[in-house]
Parts: sequence; structure tokens; C-alpha cells
Amino acid sequence: MKKNCITIVLLTSINDAISFNWSNINNKPSLAAKKSISITGSPHIYRIAQSRLFLETEDRKTEIGEEAAKALASVGWAPPTNDEDLTSDDPFVKRINDEIMRDMGVELDELLNPATVVNLERELYNLRSELASITGKELDFDVSGLSTQECDGGEISEDADSLRKLIEKKEKKLSVERRSVFRGWLKNLFLGQAILSVGLSFVMTTDPSPLFSGIPGYQDLQLEQPIRVLGFWWWWLFIVPSLRSRRPLGLEKKALDIAFLGTPVISLLSPVFTKDPFLIWVANFAVVAGCYGYSYLVAGNDDDNNNDGNNTPEW
Repeated sequence: MKKNCITIVLLTSINDAISFNWSNINNKPSLAAKKSISITGSPHIYRIAQSRLFLETEDRKTEIGEEAAKALASVGWAPPTNDEDLTSDDPFVKRINDEIMRDMGVELDELLNPATVVNLERELYNLRSELASITGKELDFDVSGLSTQECDGGEISEDADSLRKLIEKKEKKLSVERRSVFRGWLKNLFLGQAILSVGLSFVMTTDPSPLFSGIPGYQDLQLEQPIRVLGFWWWWLFIVPSLRSRRPLGLEKKALDIAFLGTPVISLLSPVFTKDPFLIWVANFAVVAGCYGYSYLVAGNDDDNNNDGNNTPEW
């Protein structure tokens, strides 16, 4: 503030000096007065003073923007302009969840691709902010909750037109993703697929001939053993992924995450101890069941005792 006052006083002094010197010129000033005019009344001084005033004003605007950002951050809100992961407790994600609940009647994690929706919303936030800045909106213009039309200052330029087209493309994709709800029947379909896969893999590891003997070359190529091996790998290839595709939450999700890592390890190491595919299938079954037991009985109790409000995305 002091700098602005000093600059204004400087400009006033320059104007007074110029007025005084020009009045002396009209009255045939002395040589000293002429030298004073050539120095004090130079247009360069105007430009320097005006540049200083402009820079100080811009610095002040930047300071105000930084203070506003700090104030927002202090109450738990910050614009999603970085590439950090957003959690389900982030205010930006909560706002998206509220909008989807209002428009679609479902939660964010009930969409088919919730992470894609959040990423598209973040990209649109940044693009709208950029559009606002290059089309004449004020420096600290906040685009949160605003449409593209409200963020557009209306100025015409090649960069602005490119941004408008990109935003329109992103908005169309977001509209499709927001309507893609993960319905209950789809979860049941994945569950049924997992149950059928368990039965099929059991038959494959015990006696695959009733199902596969009709394949040309089954006997000549001796496909029985490869099919039996494929049977115990079915746990990692189809059964566990089908259960995970239902998008379970909490303890079941933790159990299936561990099982997805444990079943390939068992399938790779078990042949060292046994060559019977059925026994390896049973070992995979035991691993999956053990993961559920560990998650619900051990890890579940630990989570209850050590609930620290971890803000990890549920999707």
C-alpha cells in the first residue's frame, strides 16, 4: 500500500514539474530551466512510473489470489489442479457425488467407471479455468459449480476456440459416463459367472474328458493334462476376477485383493510339491477361503480397533 502511495506522489510531482517547466518555456526560460525540462519532462519517466504502478498492482492481485487459496485450503477445500489422487472424502469428489445423486439417483461408486468420472470432472475444471483466464474473466475467477458458458468471457481467439471444442468433447464423454450405472443385475451376472467357473474348473482338474473329448485332436494331441493344468489356473484367470468385478467394498474387497495376489503364487509353487492338478486346485480354493477368513476375522478386527479415518477412494 505504501508503494502505491509513493508511486502516486511521484506521478503528481512529475505532472507539477512538467506544468511548471512548460510555463517557464512560454516565458523564455533560462538554459538551466531548459535542461530541467529535458530531464524532468521526459516521456520515459512516465513509462517507467506507469510500469512500476502496473507491476505493483499485478503483484497485489497475485497476493490476494494466494490469500484466497490459503483461506479455502484452511477449511478443507482446494481446486483439483494437480495430479494427486482424490479421495472419497475430498470436497471436490463429494460435490460430484451430490450432483450425481441429484441427477441420477445413485452414488458415485455405483457408476460403471467412477474414477473416469472424477478424472473428467478434474480435467473440465482445469480447462474451464484456462478458458476463463484467456477470455477476459478476472484473475481469481472460480469456476467451481459453473457451466462452461458461465466461465466463458466471450473473447474470440484461436486458443479460445480450441479450448471450447476440447471442453465440448470432454463434456459429451462425461455425460455418457455419468449415465453408465453399475446395475444390480450386472453384479449378479458376475457372481453367477464366478460360481459357474468354480464348477467348470473342478471338472477340468478331475476328469475333463466328458466336456472336452469332442474337441478334434483331444486324444491325438493329449490335451487332457494341459486342460487339467488350466483348471487350477482358472482361479486366478476367471474366478477371483469375476468376484472382484462385482466391485465389493470393505472386507470382501480386501480379501479378494489378497486372493488375486496369492492364487498365482500357489499355482506356480505347488508343482514343486505335487503334480496332481486337483490338489493344486484345492490349494487355490484354500487360499481364497483363507483370504476371506483373514479379512473378516483378523483384518476386520484390526480395522475396528485402529479406525483412523483413512480417506482412501472407495472406488
